[in-house]
Amino acid sequence: RMAYNSFSESSVVERNSKASYTWALVAGVAVGTLCAVFTARPSALYAEVAQIPTVAPAVTTTQVHIPVARVMSASEVTNMQKHSAATTLNAGSASSTLSFPVGLGAVMVLLGSVVYNLLKSAPRVQLPLPKPLNSVVIPSAEKAVRLVTSMTDARTSVAMMTVTSQKKVVGIKSPVFNEYCDQTGITLSRFMLEVARANPDLQELESVFSSIQTACKTIAKLVKRSAIDGMTGLQAGGGAVNVQGEEQKKLDVITNDVLKRALKFTGRMGVIASEEEDVPVEVDNTMDESYGNDVLVEESGGRYISVFDPLDGSSNVDAGIPVGTIFGIFAEDDDCKLSEQFFEDKDMSEAMKGCLKSTLKPGNSLVAAGYALYSSATHFVFTLGAGVNGFTLDESIGEFILTHPNIKIPPRGKIYSINEANRNNWDAPMQDFIEGLANGKNRGKKVYTSRYIGSMVGDVHRTLLYGGVFGYPADTKNVNGKLRLLYEAAPMSFLIEQAGGKATTGLVRVMDIPPQNVHQRVPLVMGGSDEIDELIELYQK
Repeated sequence: RMAYNSFSESSVVERNSKASYTWALVAGVAVGTLCAVFTARPSALYAEVAQIPTVAPAVTTTQVHIPVARVMSASEVTNMQKHSAATTLNAGSASSTLSFPVGLGAVMVLLGSVVYNLLKSAPRVQLPLPKPLNSVVIPSAEKAVRLVTSMTDARTSVAMMTVTSQKKVVGIKSPVFNEYCDQTGITLSRFMLEVARANPDLQELESVFSSIQTACKTIAKLVKRSAIDGMTGLQAGGGAVNVQGEEQKKLDVITNDVLKRALKFTGRMGVIASEEEDVPVEVDNTMDESYGNDVLVEESGGRYISVFDPLDGSSNVDAGIPVGTIFGIFAEDDDCKLSEQFFEDKDMSEAMKGCLKSTLKPGNSLVAAGYALYSSATHFVFTLGAGVNGFTLDESIGEFILTHPNIKIPPRGKIYSINEANRNNWDAPMQDFIEGLANGKNRGKKVYTSRYIGSMVGDVHRTLLYGGVFGYPADTKNVNGKLRLLYEAAPMSFLIEQAGGKATTGLVRVMDIPPQNVHQRVPLVMGGSDEIDELIELYQK
């Protein structure tokens, strides 16, 4: 109310001030105009001259046969001089009569403007009142992560994340770059350095991303030279399979080792889980004895848990089709989503139980997620929970450069990426959804185009940049879907949602699914918010 009264008083003062300005201006103009009118009369000083009649000289014509020259008398010369003077006065009187009052009127108008400036009071500008602060209330949550994004100022976005109602709220500030080098741009190394400066709690994540980008550069080189270096084909000539029963390529094994070691060497990992391995493994972060004797080192004890698919789409690598690496980062905490009953019928060590408790978390517990795409260029796209940013590898300097800041997926695109060979094996809502996209009978009234690479990273990357839908739904052959929840579906869903899109199985949000095992598969459809909402409505009918 006080703010309202202050605003009302300032409004009254402002209106009174404007009225006084108007009257002062009118008064000045009126005075100048009246003075100009009154001074326009003939001046008394020149009244007599102005009233002298103009007499035309008489001309007498005398016919003479012989012209005779004569001398004028003194009286004639005097009369001629008087006549010339009278004519000159008559010619000058007209200009004098007009110029004097006009000049005097201009002087009076000037005096009127001076009077206006004297009467005018200095303007009073009311300072704007600050808007009241909006309090942010985060509802209590049980075994769930609620993510709310807001803007604290023009350049800093904050993602407020709470894991449970008892957890402390953590704010993630996006880095701010006031200047950068025109020759190098903003590198991934500098980006993460600024993240660590803005968020001291994430300093350890800087070294994690440094190792991940080193591994991705190495994998990019291996993929590019695979045919030259003889790394194509199946591992051990065939017969080597992973836990999912899939035959392993040579590059599957090599890239898994590269990424696993890079993460281990950070000293920040507590548990590492790979799609290529049967179970997650605990990382031994014991330091060399000499460190404790010579230097003071703070041991983190492995704060993070990493899950990854080292080479997604590896079945296509021999044909030169784009492939990629997918990763997700969880934070080590005591908020385990698994009950003790989960382990009752399982014969495993306490260490393995600890690994599973750390790893089997829903996607809404992710701290970071991203992928590297090895194609015509090497792209590195990731999120820390405050938007999505894309980097491109500049091979000339060996650095990832920020080329796609703040990626946003449009609510509706015009491309769908899905293996339509399985169309007859889908359930009815999925068939209707894809049919509607293909023939234009959808809420957007658009006819979509089909584009399918067969490599998840490549298809999702295009979907992020161009919009549209990517899907690998369940079918009669894979009733639980094909993609792994921990290694593929959850990290990619985190990226899509941070870019403004949505990801679902058709029935539930992918990010809310608690994993039952490290290699659990789920159906997945992701894309623009309008498109996914339309699919969910079809499943709800």
